[in-house]
Parts: sequence; structure tokens; C-alpha cells
Amino acid sequence: MTRISTILIVDDDATARDTLEGLLFSQGYYLVLAENGPKALEKAAGLVPDVILLDVMMPGMDGFEVCRRLRTDPHSAEVPIIMVTALDDHESRLRGLEAGADDFISKPYDTQELRARIKTITRLNRYRRLLAERTRFKWVVDQALDGYVVIGDAGEMLYANPQAQSYLGLSEEGLIANQFLTVAAKRYRCEPQAAWENWPAAASDKAQRYLVQAESDTAQAFWLRVDVLTLPVEEASGRLIRLRDVTAQITLRKEIWGFHAAISHKLRTPLVVMLNSLELQARHMANLSEVDITELSEMALKSVNRLRQDVGDVLQYLNAPTLAKSGEGFSLARLELMVKEIAGYLGLKAVTVSIEDSLSQARIVLSERGIELALWEILENAKKFHPAQSPNVTVQVASPGPGQMALRVRDDGLTLTSEQLSLAWSPYYQGEKYLTGEVGGMGLGLAMVASLVWGVGGACRMYNREDGAGVVVEIVLPLAEGC
Repeated sequence: MTRISTILIVDDDATARDTLEGLLFSQGYYLVLAENGPKALEKAAGLVPDVILLDVMMPGMDGFEVCRRLRTDPHSAEVPIIMVTALDDHESRLRGLEAGADDFISKPYDTQELRARIKTITRLNRYRRLLAERTRFKWVVDQALDGYVVIGDAGEMLYANPQAQSYLGLSEEGLIANQFLTVAAKRYRCEPQAAWENWPAAASDKAQRYLVQAESDTAQAFWLRVDVLTLPVEEASGRLIRLRDVTAQITLRKEIWGFHAAISHKLRTPLVVMLNSLELQARHMANLSEVDITELSEMALKSVNRLRQDVGDVLQYLNAPTLAKSGEGFSLARLELMVKEIAGYLGLKAVTVSIEDSLSQARIVLSERGIELALWEILENAKKFHPAQSPNVTVQVASPGPGQMALRVRDDGLTLTSEQLSLAWSPYYQGEKYLTGEVGGMGLGLAMVASLVWGVGGACRMYNREDGAGVVVEIVLPLAEGC
């Protein structure tokens, strides 16, 4: 929207005010009238007009005094002032210049000259204000903790503030003609991939885009959330990109999710056994034999010891810096046993595991705790979203390419919608509640699995089975060096 220029007309003569108003009204300006000096100062302070047409000869406070006072007020100090006078001598113009006037117009008015001067001065004043606003904006943006990038309609980078240059590893000279995604791909992975398919259009309300830098031996995983603002057509073409460091938020969510998972999966079973054993003794002590009491007591003691061990594991986890610690890694030789143990805890009976011979002794970069939580979430979802909570599950490990391992978990439960599949890995995505009241789209659990996998340079994918009902969850992870 084009900004309308405001003109303040100051003259003690009502006829003169009406004349100026009539000459300028059809030119599209917002006109404000003041009949004396004090009123002019009051209205100028409230409006900060683009131009002031100021009559020189006024009773009381003349135009020279009004001009001087306007120049001492910070709000109006830079507003262009055109002094309107019937005097055409050099002394009056000199006094006007000393008071701070920018230009002069003599009575009687030349209509074309008046309009031309007003048009020129308002245009110059808009440019001056725009330059000042851009200077202030640039200073704010240059100091910002977020990265800001302006891209053209074809995705080429037109501007990047210092923080964005740091995130992308660019100098200001290196921006020209570079595509944003091409530059970003040198350092980051675009996740989740489905959210980037319509780039550079803004993502849907439910989807969020991330640039993820995988963890290395010397640095933790790094996350940038990418937000896109499409600029109005009348203002400018292209888009404004914001890069926000959300590593701390993702890490915190991961830790909270891991803690909840540990509480749910490790503490519940021994606690239930212990409570059941004690409840049986409390209610039926008179009818229990000594053997029964001993057996129930041993079950309770065993559960207490297991609970103590599990609490120790949880506390150890809370002190661990990360779940996806690449320095630890995990041997695939232990994967089948881990899957069977998790299936046992979850009550899954039809679970089979197959590992390609070339990977049977390989190691992946994801830690044991990380792969355990990922498998637990995937298998629990397979049970949770199966109509009878008794899915047939196959876990297959194969090599999709050099230096990689693909873990595919196939179930025979529900077939998901395209929206659920596209948003399944999106952090914080929650869809409609159905079945047991669980959140559609697999909720926060799969998003945390994705954060673990992406954090070590892996990839996640989910798709419906082609040979029947159910889905396949695929996780691709890098192999540890030397494998």
C-alpha cells in the first residue's frame, strides 16, 4: 500500500488556508490546517507531517519563530518547511533560512509551481525517511541472533545478515547468484523432506522445516528452524527467510521424551509386580502357606531390586549429555536380542528379525540407548495402532549403499493417510485423536526418533505397505568408521 503524504498548512488567513487546500486537495495528500503558531506546533508534534506550508506574516508568533521552534523539537526537526510569503526581498529569505526553512513560495501562487515543489519535496522526504528506516532496520538485523536471508523469485540469495552468513558459511560477496538450498545443502540436511517439497513456498501450518547438521566427533548436532515470509507483491518480490537456532529446544524435548520413555518402560513392570505381590499378602495372608508367602516375598524383593536398578539407569541417563552420542555406536550383532527383549516387554509375539550377512558384525553411529528408544517407540506404535493390538512385525536390516544401514520395521496394522505420512516425522505434530485416544501422525514419539536419527546424519521414511494393510518405518543410519 502506498503511503499518503501529510501536509500541514499554517496560515492565520482563512481564505489563504482554503486556497491552498483547494489547490492540493485533488493531488491525493492528507491535509491538516492550523490557524496560528501555537496550533501549528501542537499539530506538528502529533502528526510529524511530510511537509509544512508555513505563512510568514502571522500575528503573535510569526512564521520565523514557529520555524525555529519546530527545528528544536526532535520530532519535527527534519520535516521540510516551505515558507509562504508575500515578501520577495533577500532579507526575509535570509531570516527564513536562518530559522531553518527549506524553501520559499511567494504569493500569489503559481499553481503548477506550487504542486511541483510539493511533489518534489514530499518524494525527497519519503526517500530520506525510507533511508533512515533502512539504516535502523539494517542495524537491528545485523545485531540479531537469528539469521535473515532475502531470496529472489528463483531462490537466489539477494541478502544475508551476518548471522545467516555465519550459519551458511558465506561471506557477503559469496551471496550473489547462489541458490539458498544449494548453499544450505553443503552443511545441512533438509528435514523432514516432505516439508521441503514445495520450497520456497511457505510450509503448511502443521509442518515445520529444519536444517540439521549431523553430530560429529567434536560437535553436537545443530538444528536451524527455517521460516518463510512471502513479501507483498506491491512491496517487493521474493521471500524473507528466518534461520533460528532451535538446538537447545530440540535437545530439551529429546531429553524430556527420553526421560518419560524410561519412566514408562523401565519402572512400570517391576512396580506392578511388587504391588501385586504385596497386595496378595495383605489381603490373603491368613489363607497363604509359608511357601506362598516366601514366593510372594521373593517376587516383591526381586522387583524392588529391579526397580532400584532401573532408577539408577534413569539417573544415569539424565546425566548423559546426549542419546545420539556417535562416539559410542552400537553393534548390530546385538540388535536381534534387543528387539526380542522389547517385544517381550510389549507383549508382541509375532516378531521376526533378519540381518543381511554383510552387516551382521557392523556398528552404527547411533548409541545403544538411542537405538533402543527408537525401536521401542516404533514397536509400541505397531501394537498401539493395530486393530487387535497384536501385529505381525518383521524387522529387516539391509545395506542401501556403501557405509549405510537401513532398518525397516513392517507391520500389518493401519494404512495411514498421505497427510499422516508426510507429517509423521515433524517435531510437535499432533493430529486428530482416534482409536485409543492416541494422537494421530504418531505424535511426539516419532518426532523424537527423527531427531535422534537426523542428529547423527541419518534419514527417516514411512510409507504404506503395497501388499496389504500396515506401514513400513525405515531408518537409514551411517555405519561407524571402519565398518
